[in-house]
Amino acid sequence: MTNTGNDRSAGNTRSRRTGTVTEVVLPGIVEPEGLEVRSSPMPVAGPGEVLLEMEATGVSFAEQQMRRGKYYDQPAFPFVPGYDVVGRAVAAGPDVDPAMVGGRFAALLKTGGWASRQVVSAADLVPVPAGVDPAEAETLVVNGITAWQMLHRAARVRAGQTVLVHGANGGVGSTLVQLALLAGVRVIGTASHRHHDALRALGVVPVDYRAPGLGDRLRAAAPQGVDAVFDHVGGDGVVDSFRLLAPGGTLVSYGTAATRDAPGSSRLPVLRLVARLALWNTLPNGRRTTFYNIWAGKRRAAAFRARTRADLTQVLALLADGSLTAAVAARLPLDRAAEALRLAESGTVAGKVVLIPAV
Repeated sequence: MTNTGNDRSAGNTRSRRTGTVTEVVLPGIVEPEGLEVRSSPMPVAGPGEVLLEMEATGVSFAEQQMRRGKYYDQPAFPFVPGYDVVGRAVAAGPDVDPAMVGGRFAALLKTGGWASRQVVSAADLVPVPAGVDPAEAETLVVNGITAWQMLHRAARVRAGQTVLVHGANGGVGSTLVQLALLAGVRVIGTASHRHHDALRALGVVPVDYRAPGLGDRLRAAAPQGVDAVFDHVGGDGVVDSFRLLAPGGTLVSYGTAATRDAPGSSRLPVLRLVARLALWNTLPNGRRTTFYNIWAGKRRAAAFRARTRADLTQVLALLADGSLTAAVAARLPLDRAAEALRLAESGTVAGKVVLIPAV
């Protein structure tokens, strides 16, 4: 692999950098082993931009969908995946405070994170607290923003309430669980049986989603219903999620994992789900639904960035003071992205698989 260097001196903050970057390219609909590791010219930070040296980037469910051509608004192939990144600022373009160089930042990207260096708008960078491990911070970028906003902005949970978190051992799920418990909320979490002891240790009521009669067992855990359900599965199971709501409860749907491997349109399952949620909102039963999209409101760029920065800052502060624990399932070098993606898709790990710079 090409050595991209590690020059962080302030004297070179605005100079054109030479050399290449290593990036992982998704060339089309392929198995994980079809990912391509390529070298590309070193990008240059333009006005308002920062050149970021990647210290950690994640493997999320979005990349699993993208390699199947199933992510709702993914770019045309080929492209570099990577939904988020944590790294050091190594150069600043015009109109950027040169004091940013040398600092560690997190950024929500959607694509482009699986590269040894990338150019990012300075306005999209969120400082990472000193002493926080980059890989641990990375697990809480897209997952932390998603969990915080669903819990506090979409469902508006309150202490004493009860919520159901599907996939409580996953990247978003494990963060949701912790944030809900910090808010004084009782949590029921679905997960495979091997994760139950860890969930009980946190204070979660675990329910095996693979055993028969899931709906009945969830109702037994919350006979009066739950105040919120966080459902990334979609499909027909979302009907049970809605039925589990207590009067005044909220169903927050944020994915269609059930249709990940289904053939056909990537948009149709999402559109069907959104239509179903909209229909349920017309029912006179006091329950409400919402489809959470982390990019909602992006057209109002200033407000979107302010909200994203505020929420991620809150989550990273909780990580820094020990209130939140980062669930790093594995750390693999960038040039082993295929292995990392295969591991993330296996369903055998708790937390998030993280890519780090190659040695």
